[in-house]
Amino acid sequence: MTETTNVSPSPAADDRRAAILQRLAAIEAEPWNGAGVRILYASESGSRAWGFASRDSDWDVRFLYVHPPTWYLSVADRQDVIELPIADDLDINGWELRKALRLLRKGNPVLREWLHSPIVYRAAPGVAERLRHLAGIQASPRAALYHYLHMAQRNHREYLQGPEVRLKKYLYVLRPLLACLWIERGLGQPPVELAQLVDALLPTGAVRAAVLDLVRRKCAGEELERGPAIPALDAFLGRELVRLGEGIAIPPQAANEVAGLDALLWDAVMGSATEAPSEPKQ
Repeated sequence: MTETTNVSPSPAADDRRAAILQRLAAIEAEPWNGAGVRILYASESGSRAWGFASRDSDWDVRFLYVHPPTWYLSVADRQDVIELPIADDLDINGWELRKALRLLRKGNPVLREWLHSPIVYRAAPGVAERLRHLAGIQASPRAALYHYLHMAQRNHREYLQGPEVRLKKYLYVLRPLLACLWIERGLGQPPVELAQLVDALLPTGAVRAAVLDLVRRKCAGEELERGPAIPALDAFLGRELVRLGEGIAIPPQAANEVAGLDALLWDAVMGSATEAPSEPKQ
């Protein structure tokens, strides 16, 4: 099964997609810790995946990779991330698969977002499906809630205080806050795209209208830097952040099993010499 992508078919988006695929191929051609890597999965993270990128937003590409089998046969600690400097608006870095699976076992919300991104660049046959299945088994609503709540609280505290604020930061508070509300209602994995959260959780009214207006303006290319605070959003965010911060009942992680994770790691590493990742069809 191949992955799908909703990357805009515009020439600019096609150019960046081609550049991203070239950069991923270059990563595979380099020796990392003395051994090559094979990228199993790569997707978009950040504002482009969330659905409110402006024209000058970076392309935040995140990937998972494996080394040849001999790399794993060592008692030495080895680097398990690849982090590249931002260049030409491409922000690309990745996690080694064993590291990723250890985090997935704890219900890591960041990795779960990568796996559910609407924009996928590379996917080895079957890997993404198995990862998403295991992510569902290892789901930790409590860990996800704390992650999103802390993100919303931090951004609110740092950017949305006073009569003038950084307007685009409303979106960076709203999205994690709405993810918290999604989890609170027992709806499972929160959608990556802000629009889906808004459609499901915000009724028609001043708050919804203000959010959609900010998204429209940001996607149209407005800077959305400093401007007057928006009372409707301030009231909504303040009320919900206080309520969520006082604590809500969230069930613990449903399962924490290793067999499926180990099987995926074995298959990915031992098959990496012969199985090539596929590029999703446009």
